[in-house]
Amino acid sequence: MFQAGASAQQSRGNAAPAEGMDVRKFGAKGDGKTLDTAAINRAIDAAAAAGGGTVFFPAGTYASYSIHLKSKVLLYLGPGAIILAAENTSATGYDPAEHMDLDKYQDYGHSHFHNSLIWGEDLIDVAILGPGLIYGKGLSKGTGPGLRAEDPHVGNKSISLKNCRNVVLRDFGILQGGHFGILATGVDNFTIDNLRIDTNRDGMDIDCCRNVRVSNCSVNSPWDDAICLKSSFGLGHARATDMVTISNCMVSGSFTLGSLLDGTFKPLPTGERIPRTGRIKFGTESNGGFKNVTITNCTFDGCQGLALETVDGGLLEDVSISNITMRDVISAPIFMRLGARMRGPEGVPIGQLRRVIISNIVVSNCASYLGSIISGIPGHPIENVKISDVYVQHQGGGTKEQAARMPAEMERAYPEPGMFGAMPSHGFFIRHAKDVELSNIEIAPVKEDQRPLFAMNDVEGVDLFRIKAPKVAGVPVAVLDNVRDFNVSASKPLLADTQLENAGAIKL
Repeated sequence: MFQAGASAQQSRGNAAPAEGMDVRKFGAKGDGKTLDTAAINRAIDAAAAAGGGTVFFPAGTYASYSIHLKSKVLLYLGPGAIILAAENTSATGYDPAEHMDLDKYQDYGHSHFHNSLIWGEDLIDVAILGPGLIYGKGLSKGTGPGLRAEDPHVGNKSISLKNCRNVVLRDFGILQGGHFGILATGVDNFTIDNLRIDTNRDGMDIDCCRNVRVSNCSVNSPWDDAICLKSSFGLGHARATDMVTISNCMVSGSFTLGSLLDGTFKPLPTGERIPRTGRIKFGTESNGGFKNVTITNCTFDGCQGLALETVDGGLLEDVSISNITMRDVISAPIFMRLGARMRGPEGVPIGQLRRVIISNIVVSNCASYLGSIISGIPGHPIENVKISDVYVQHQGGGTKEQAARMPAEMERAYPEPGMFGAMPSHGFFIRHAKDVELSNIEIAPVKEDQRPLFAMNDVEGVDLFRIKAPKVAGVPVAVLDNVRDFNVSASKPLLADTQLENAGAIKL
C-alpha cells in the first residue's frame, strides 16, 4: 500500500515523505487567506493519475472548501501544516449534499457525505497522516445558531468517508470539527491511530464499518459523543458495525475547546450549561446492530459513562469492555438500553442486546441520581450480561421519594441515561433482563443514600457475588419485583446468602 511517495516507515507518520506532490507546486499559497481548494485537488488528481502517491502539505495554513480524496493517494500534513475549513461566504462553497431518498431513517448528517471539508466515496488505499492539523472553523455544527447544515454549500464534517476500503488516519489533530470530526460509513479495514480531536460535536462516528482499529486517540467533545459506534440506514440498507477494537484512548467532556490540543487542559467555565457528553457510545442509529466489539484501557474524564444502545432493530452482541477509569461522570457509569424506537423501514423486528462482559471499571465522583441502568422492554429482555470488578464512588444523597419511583417504560423514546429521570436505586436498576451476573462490585456513596442498592423488575436469572456498599438503617439493599432465580453469595454483612426461585415483590 502507498508504494508511490512513501515508505512503510513514513506511512506510519514517523517522518515526512521523501518525495510527493507538494501542494504549493500546484498553486496553493498556504497563507490562510487565499482559497487553495483548486490547487489541493489538482495535486490529488495528479497523484491519482500517476497510479498513486503522496500529496504533501508543508507548513502553512491552507484555506479550502471540499477536498476530494482519491484511491491510492496519501495526504501528508507536515509539521505546522493546517487545512482550514474556509468560511462559507459565496454561493460556490462546499460541495452540495447529495440526494438521499432514505434520509428520514437517520439524522441529516448521516444521510449526506459530500458536504464536507475532506471526503471520499468508493475508494481503496487511502490515508491522511500527521502531524499537522485540520481546523473546521468554517463548518456548521449542525444545530443551534449559525450556519445550518442543510443550507446550500455549507459543510458540516471535517472528514467524511463512504464505502471505502483500506483506510488509515494517523497522527494529526482536528480542531472544531463540525457536526462530525470523522464520519466513516461503510468503511472496511480501517485504522484510526494517535489522533487528537478537540471539537464542538461528535469526535468520530464509525457507522456500518467492519474490521476497525481505534487506538491511542484523545477526544475532547463536551457538546456530543467522543467515540461513537453507529449502524444507520445511511447506505440504503442495514449493515452491522462489526469486528471493532477501541484501545488506549482518552475521552472527555470537561475541557475548553482547543485546550486538549495545546496541552493546557483548561476546565470548562463553572456553571456554563454544556452537556459535557464526551463518552464512548453504541447508537443511537442502530438499524444494522453491533457485533464482535472490544473496548479496553480507556479513560473517561468529565463526561457521561459507557452507553450501549440498540433501538432500531439491530443486534448488539458479543461485546467485551475492560480496564476503564472514569472521573467526574455526570450520568450513569454503565447504561444498557434495548428499545423500540424502530426508525427504519417497516416490518423489522425489535432487536436484541446480549452477550456483554464488562470488567475492571473504576469510577470516582459520579453523579448519584441514576446509578447504572440495564433496561430492556416488556417481552424483549437484555440477555447474558456479566459485570465484574467494579468500584463506583458517587455523590450520594438520594431520597426516599426517589426510591419510591417506578420509571416509565418509554419504549419508543430516544435513548439516553437520563431518559427515566432519577432512578429508584443508587447502584443498579435492572428491568426486563435475563441471565445477569454481578460480581466483585463495590458502590461507595459520599453521602448517605436513602435508595436501595438494587432495584429489579421482570428479571430472570440474577447472580450477585461479593457485593459491598454501606448499609443504611431502614433502607432495603434490594427491591425485587417479578424476579426469578435470584441468588446472592459471599456478600455478608450487606446481604445474607439467598436463593429465591420466584420473588413477586420482596425487599431484602
